[in-house]
Amino acid sequence: MKKALISTIEAITNFDGSTGFRIAQVENENNIFEVAEGLYWIDCNDDVVADLYYFDTSENVILPTPSKPQSNDPATKLKNFLIANPDISAIIG
Repeated sequence: MKKALISTIEAITNFDGSTGFRIAQVENENNIFEVAEGLYWIDCNDDVVADLYYFDTSENVILPTPSKPQSNDPATKLKNFLIANPDISAIIG
């Protein structure tokens, strides 16, 4: 069994409007440690990964962070490519 470290000081809002708290760390149950105020451990599935999952406060469950759908618009694809590859955008100005 694993434990997820929930950070109540790091509220998140996903692109779809779902809200919750960041999962800051995931550890095996025998590796957990005392944490500061605003942090707490909860049981989680073995496949949970910090920052790829979040603690949904409306249902009090751990869920995968929703992925924003990719646009098929060529201009958006080019913009995203240039943002992800700043060296190329500097070359083509």
